[in-house]
Amino acid sequence: MKSNHHLFKKLSISLCLLIASTFTYAETQTKEYKVSTVVENLKFPWSIAFLPNNDMLVTERGGSLRVVRNGKLLEQEISGLPDIYVAGPAGLFDVVLDPNFATNQKLYISYSGGTASNNFVEVISATLQGMSLQQTKVIFTGSSRNTPHHHGARMTFLPDGTLLITAGDGFNFRDQAQSLESMLGKVLRINTDGSIPQDNPFIGQKNVRPEIYTFGHRNPQAILVSKNKKVWLHEHGPKGGDELNLVKPGVNYGWPAITHGVDYSGAIISPFKEAKGMEQPVTYWVPSIAPAGMTEYQGNIFPQWQGDLFIAALAGKSVRRLSLEDDKVVEQETMLADRKQRIRDIRTGPDGYIYILTDSAQGELLKLSPN
Repeated sequence: MKSNHHLFKKLSISLCLLIASTFTYAETQTKEYKVSTVVENLKFPWSIAFLPNNDMLVTERGGSLRVVRNGKLLEQEISGLPDIYVAGPAGLFDVVLDPNFATNQKLYISYSGGTASNNFVEVISATLQGMSLQQTKVIFTGSSRNTPHHHGARMTFLPDGTLLITAGDGFNFRDQAQSLESMLGKVLRINTDGSIPQDNPFIGQKNVRPEIYTFGHRNPQAILVSKNKKVWLHEHGPKGGDELNLVKPGVNYGWPAITHGVDYSGAIISPFKEAKGMEQPVTYWVPSIAPAGMTEYQGNIFPQWQGDLFIAALAGKSVRRLSLEDDKVVEQETMLADRKQRIRDIRTGPDGYIYILTDSAQGELLKLSPN
């Protein structure tokens, strides 16, 4: 009798679990959004910017700056780009508009310059006149490396009009992320004319690059300023240990002295996950999702997502929606995983819809809208 009761109890638990799992599955199928394709046939698209006339600019890593107009990809490319070093993940990267673009037509473009044996992150300012870049000026050149990997090269503007630029550690030069004499593995801050802000955290110190804003980063692949003026950044870890960080001037984020990941071979990079004087991430991912672009949603189309962070994932082949409370992640949703596509960038359009770039030789510009 006792054994029958025990069997009945086990069957009841199993049935409850089955009902619960079925319910959860049904919930995940009730999507709040639908995905549509705006344009196709983009070659490894990297970044999106929205113009006041409703055009969209899209960078292609191979060195093309494209225009999407009225839902169509124009055949003509924007001319006037500088020479770009293209190899593997190196090439044309980010494009951001000047805060006063509507009046000055200025924009900023990051890319890998140089050669295979001597390359670096570079940033130009230029004015957009029709389908060409004019008055082009190099305003930033990063530290040299001899590898096409880990450039970083994402940009955003602080409320004071200064420009933040992320710089990766160059893959083979990870120890330089802790060196204040190198711009590898850093967030840099400059004025739009290329000069150095005099209130940068390390200004005036000997043997320190005055551009440095924060250090101890591996490969920062997105940076943004939130509505409440906080700076969010995420970066690739090695095998595991991708991080989401809140950026504060002068802070050391630890790479490679501390990490939640290991080397690709499985070797230990550091036995430490934390250390005095080094900032901890807000959250991290093990295994790696390879985070790429990021947006904070502040549109009206999806009111339930106000203030959420949306993160593109390359290896994770998905979008991660992060709900925050007091700068802590309280909920994380995986979206678009059924498409099995590497996601390179994600942005909130001025129309309140969410736009996504897939990372492929036949890349797509996707649009999320309510279901």
